[in-house]
Amino acid sequence: MTPEQLSGISSDHLVKLLFGQKVFLVHPAVEQDLLSLKNAAAQAGFNLNIASGFRDFERQKLIWNNKMSGVSAILDKHSQPLDTALMSCAEKITAILRWSALPGASRHHWGSDFDVFDRNSLPEGVSLQLEPWEYLTGHQAKFYQWLTANLNQYGFFFPYAKDLGGVAPEPWHISHKTTAQACLSQLTLEQLQFRLRLSPILGNQVVLEQLENIYNQFITNISGDE
Repeated sequence: MTPEQLSGISSDHLVKLLFGQKVFLVHPAVEQDLLSLKNAAAQAGFNLNIASGFRDFERQKLIWNNKMSGVSAILDKHSQPLDTALMSCAEKITAILRWSALPGASRHHWGSDFDVFDRNSLPEGVSLQLEPWEYLTGHQAKFYQWLTANLNQYGFFFPYAKDLGGVAPEPWHISHKTTAQACLSQLTLEQLQFRLRLSPILGNQVVLEQLENIYNQFITNISGDE
């Protein structure tokens, strides 16, 4: 893949896939496994839907900038808003990275990663929040248990299954193993530096100063497929 494809600038490597009620851009190597996973979920009584799939660089940049500027909340480990008034730029960056990827380094740029949920289990009038409690003890718990038992059979895994000190656990985030591994292996520190210098984000200078640590702690530091 090209640096532009890896960093979400270009989506010309992706194909359109009608999935549930919407059309998503997915990596062609993922398409059949994703459909097979959905069919298996249906046979088990779940209506597997995608809450978020491909996101380009600009969309990830908007999410990032909204959090850095205070338009959107930065959450703590209990999904509660942090008081950012007294936080340094570096502290805000670390807190954001627990829940939101660095633009140019999001796994959602690749068309291999998806935030999924069971539409049948979502209570009427309730909006999906993508917070851990929904999947661990809430309305998505049975679906998450099924995913945990069956995901690997269809080529997927949870990249944020455990808290390794980087991205917080995300029980909704599934990743196509072979495709995402190939993308991650090609995404270099130098490419990220180039992209962020070319397309600055809020806090860019501090991000660039800390980029090697960010790369090791939040980008390559993922759970296995156990």
